[in-house]
Amino acid sequence: MARYTVAIVGAGPAGYFAAQALQNMQSDELTFSIDIFERLPTPWGLVRSGVAPDHPKIKTVSKVFEKVATAGNVRLFANVELGSDISLQDLKVAYDAVVIATGSSIGKKLGIPGEDLPGSISAATFVPWYNAHPDFKDESVDLSTSTAIVIGAGNVAMDVARMLALEPTELDPTDTADHAIDVFKESAVRTVIISARRGAEHAAFTSPELRELPKLEHTNVIIEKSDIAAALIRAGENIEKDVKSNLEAMALIADQVPAGHERTMKFQFLATPKEIRGRDKVEEVIFTKTGTDEEFSIKCGLVITAIGYEATLLEGVDFEQGKVKNTDGRVGENLYVVGWAKRGPSGVIGTNKSDSSDVMKLLVEDLNNPKPHSDIADRLNSALVITQSQWETINAAEVAAGESKGKPRHKAVAWDDLLHLGGL
Repeated sequence: MARYTVAIVGAGPAGYFAAQALQNMQSDELTFSIDIFERLPTPWGLVRSGVAPDHPKIKTVSKVFEKVATAGNVRLFANVELGSDISLQDLKVAYDAVVIATGSSIGKKLGIPGEDLPGSISAATFVPWYNAHPDFKDESVDLSTSTAIVIGAGNVAMDVARMLALEPTELDPTDTADHAIDVFKESAVRTVIISARRGAEHAAFTSPELRELPKLEHTNVIIEKSDIAAALIRAGENIEKDVKSNLEAMALIADQVPAGHERTMKFQFLATPKEIRGRDKVEEVIFTKTGTDEEFSIKCGLVITAIGYEATLLEGVDFEQGKVKNTDGRVGENLYVVGWAKRGPSGVIGTNKSDSSDVMKLLVEDLNNPKPHSDIADRLNSALVITQSQWETINAAEVAAGESKGKPRHKAVAWDDLLHLGGL
């Protein structure tokens, strides 16, 4: 029997799906010992710190991750940072293969004047802030304006807009960070505009997300019928299935009569942001109608950009266009990449399953004779490592703390608090 060791850097969906794929390929002749390394004290990546708190069903995929983690051949090394606690070269020497699954966490910039004004922030900051990510707990988010603009046409933009436009008490039974709920409850935001550069037929929303919007109890959702009619004409007769489904979902919203709620979420298409203006903070956004020189402006005090993400650079790894340079997931000898770090920020969480599976098949094809075993744990300071059992302790404590508040969990936000819950 050949037993191989594999290191996976990043304990998010792509990392766990890669481990699952390797487990599924095991046989009487081939087995794997898998070590998952994670910079944060907690695993699950975007399932913990990216998925909107008012969509708890999406988070149930964590049950799959826990099954993978407790299958007997996986170890978790959380609170371990690649580059400071251990190097990529160390991993390449110690393991038969190394898989990069670090995702994409840096928000892309619009590259327009005024983008750095106070009141202009990235979804890459806003989303982890309300999701209790320890790196973002001290961010200052000012919701004292009546109008906010979210620039982007994907599910992240929609999540951000929805969180801004919800009646804040709707967040009480969720795992939204306490500090964020406090800010939302003081929010003056009553109009949220989702602004897309291209037409509705090019929007990257998914239809299930769109079909949820009319169910909002305290928020008007507005799409102009003329935008959908024009999009259908531009899309033509040979319209793709996903686009058709999206436009049908948008048409249902457009057909609705606004219910007269105090809060409104409104979609704006074919609007290219040209400049953010303000004296000391955001006061208005100047747009052009896409494809023309015609300008218009919207007064607002908050702009959140959700136009994509780029991967954080790793020493010793080549990057291009915001992701790890790779060929079908192969990066170099014994080095692979999966998930957003491989393909960019596209698809839903489930997309990572097939993506990781395809790359792991290549990894198995490339395997040579197993290396002599050397345990990387010997090189790490065990006093700093959060193991699977310690994570389970943190998890149980958060769930228990949430029960008394009617929440699925009450997240610890501070890094030290997470380590303390884990017994460090």
